[in-house]
Order: sequence, then structure tokens, then C-alpha cells
Amino acid sequence: MARKRAVAEQHRLSRQTRKSKRLPKLARDIPAAIVHPLILSGGSGKRLWPLSRQAYPKQFLKVLGDTSQFQDTCHRLAGGSFAAPIVIANESHRFLVAEQLRESGIKSKAIVLEPVARNTTAAALVGALLAAREDSERLLLLVPSDHAIADAETFRATIALGVSAARDGNIVTFGVKPDRPHTGFGYIEIGAGKEAAKPVVRFVEKPDTATAKGYLESGRFLWNAGIFLFSARTMIEAAERHCPSTLVAAREALRNAESDLDFIRLSAEDFRDAQNISLDYAIIEKAPNVRCVPLDAGWNDLGSWSEIWQSAEKDKDGNAKRGDVRFLKSKGCFAYSDQATVSVVGIEDAIVVATRDAVLVTSKAESQSVKDIVEALEREGRDEAIVHQRVHRPWGWYERLALGNRYQVKCIMVNPGAQLSLQSHFHRSEHWVVVSGTVEVTVGDTVKLVAENQSTYVPINSVHRLANPGKIPAFMIEVQSGSYLGEDDIIRIEDQYGRAK
Repeated sequence: MARKRAVAEQHRLSRQTRKSKRLPKLARDIPAAIVHPLILSGGSGKRLWPLSRQAYPKQFLKVLGDTSQFQDTCHRLAGGSFAAPIVIANESHRFLVAEQLRESGIKSKAIVLEPVARNTTAAALVGALLAAREDSERLLLLVPSDHAIADAETFRATIALGVSAARDGNIVTFGVKPDRPHTGFGYIEIGAGKEAAKPVVRFVEKPDTATAKGYLESGRFLWNAGIFLFSARTMIEAAERHCPSTLVAAREALRNAESDLDFIRLSAEDFRDAQNISLDYAIIEKAPNVRCVPLDAGWNDLGSWSEIWQSAEKDKDGNAKRGDVRFLKSKGCFAYSDQATVSVVGIEDAIVVATRDAVLVTSKAESQSVKDIVEALEREGRDEAIVHQRVHRPWGWYERLALGNRYQVKCIMVNPGAQLSLQSHFHRSEHWVVVSGTVEVTVGDTVKLVAENQSTYVPINSVHRLANPGKIPAFMIEVQSGSYLGEDDIIRIEDQYGRAK
């Protein structure tokens, strides 16, 4: 309910800044057209640290409600004139993507895994090449997976306005009508014309405040949302002219890709040759056949904590919260806690985010700078920049409870029917105590069931496996002891999730 109220409030505020939400009649006259979503899910969301981290980035978080931005994006593009989506994701997030699609009840056409990050150009070209195998005229809608759209119906109708121009061989971008002089977005200047897809005069970088105010007052500038509609053929031809080497790398990475369960694994050797560059810089700002359709559907990129505050439900003092949070004599603040009690007293326009192992306090004005803190933590080799204490795995999750000299304590949850890899460790032994459920434990040649309040022991170097044959999640406490307790001390012998080396 909180999510619905927040979205409704954002939509109501958005309506106040415009005279009419009516779309041109053209949107209703376009016959149903199959548009194939190409959902990009490879970002890391550093500006939403400490909640968003490399191993569990912002598109998979449920910050504003009971569904993630990735799931909202998939639902927004499901049914009607939309075909099953192609999802392009980081290899390390493959099971997050698969699980969230399963939760949403959405069947993808393909989940393509990037072995290394190469920005949006290579991803767009892989999607176009994959679609062209079946139909080079297929229309692809490239969308980021981490944006919020308050009015999904208006969004879909606006996409329909770009279909005709895309069929005519144009690359259509969707520029968001600004409601404030934002300095964190790039802008698109559009020309005049009665057609739905306007000519693009130029793309401009993130402006200063004075320039952004001028853009807002002119009415000719839109925020660049990074949403594009094009045929597979049009994008491939544009790449041949403007970034041929990246097209070659994408083509070879796809040609030499391997199928793994429900995934397409791009060839790492070939994909590394792709230029690490955004689609805007590589193609969009150079191509002569780019048109722009204005989008007015309550868009927010949720790119920083100040944007999260902007979209969240607020109290009479403009404060927004999630978790066990209290405000006193404070205004315009956002606070998040996943466990501890957080109290915000006597401050304005602040962001407070508390997780189990990290706390962020910043002003809303400096929330874009959170990325710099994350990069500093990465240079220091700090785990807090990469993983949470709860680490998700394809079989469930584990959460570190304590860490000391030669010992570590974890809570482990194994999903029904799931199993860990058959593995061994060089440097540690493990004691397992079952808290709830029943698990099947393999140690060497011995296989046995271990029920609640029972325990078992795994010696150093023993080949072992843990499985949950039951119908409910199994919870265990694991106590590790040894000279080295790192996660890389795992020798996988056999693994149903394709992780065995």
C-alpha cells in the first residue's frame, strides 16, 4: 500500500506542473504492434549505497514497496503490444534476475549474461543482433531496469507514438518533460513539428543551475532518460557507421556464446574487445536519424537518495522513511533502516541510511557524491562496497553473524528442493546445526538426513554437500573454524548452477 500511495502522490504532483495529460489521438489510432523489450540490468547503483552494492544493486532492491524496480519494469512491459523481454544482465546477477522474473510470473525470451561491464552500446548491439537472427525489422525498446514510472498506461501509449518513426528507420528516444531545473541529467533539445516524434536539435551535457533554469523556461528541452525504440536493422546499420569495432566484438561474443540453463553466456574473450562506452556517445549523438517523443508519465531514475525521497510518501513535514525510523523537529529528510532503530532529530534535508554493517549520513544536496565514497571503499578493498552481510545464492542465502580470529558464524537458508555444490575446503572445518526444516547432508560416502535441533560435522578437506529435500525453507547455523575463512576457499566438484570449475 505504501508503494501505491507513493506512486499516486508522485503522479499527482506531476499533474500540477502540466495543463493536460491527454495524449494525441495518434496514440489511439496506431494498430497493435509487437515491440520487443530489451531490458538492461547491468548497473551497480553506487549512489544508493549502502543499500545498493555490487553484488545486489539497486534494480533488485525493494526500496519503495514490495516489488523491485526490475520487477516493476518487467510488469510495465508485459502483455498488450509487448513481446517477452530480452534481459541483459551482469553474469554475477543471473540468479537474481531469474528469481525476480519467477516471482513476477514473467517468462523472458532470453537472459543474456555479460562477462564484463561494457556500458550500454555493447548491450544494445547484442540485443539487436540476437533479434535480427529471427527478424531484422523487429522493433526493440531499450529500457533501463532501475527507473520508476508513475503512470504505466501513459508510458505504454507514449511508446506507441514512436512506433511509426522507428518503422521508418529512425532511432526514437523518449525525452522526459522536466518539472524542475535538474542538474543531474543530460538534456535533449527538440525542434518544432506536429508529428509525435520531434526532430532532435542537439544533446547537451548536465548543466549548471542557471542553464537548467533556462532550459526549463524555454520548453524546448527534455531530460534524457536513456529509453530508445529502434529496429534491429537500424541499430546494426548505425553501429556499422559509428562504432564498427564494438559491433564486431558484440557479434563474435554472441556467435561464440554458450547456453547454460536458461542463460546465454556471451564469450568473455570477444566481449572484452567491445568499447566501454554509452549508446548516447557511441551512436545516438552522431546519428542523423534520431527523433524524440516527449514522455510525461511521472518518470524518475531513482539515481540517488534525494530521488528516492522525491518519490517516497512523505509526512506533513516532508519526511519520508522506511523501517524503524522516528523524526523529531526535522523536515525534508529521508531515513532508512533494515534493522536498527534510527532517530533523526533537529535537522533538515538530510539522508540517513542504516544497514547491518554500514551507515550513511549526507545532505540531499550532496547525495550524488555517495558514489565517491563507494569508490574509495573499493580502492581500500572493503567488503562493504561489494556485498551485504546477507549474501544471496541460487540455492538461498547466507548471513554472517560473527567473525573473529579463526572462526566465523553464519545463518544459512536453503530453499525447498535446492542444493549447494558438491565441494571441499582446504583451510576450514564446519559444524552445522539445523534450526528448522530437514536437510540432507553428504560427507564423503555418507548421506544422512539431519532434522531440527540435530547437528553434523564436516572435517577439513572432506567432500560434502548440503541439500533441502523438504517442502519448506531449511535454516541452519554454521560455525566455521580454521586458518582461512574466505569465500574463495571453495573447490566445487559438481554444481547444478554451472559454477563448478
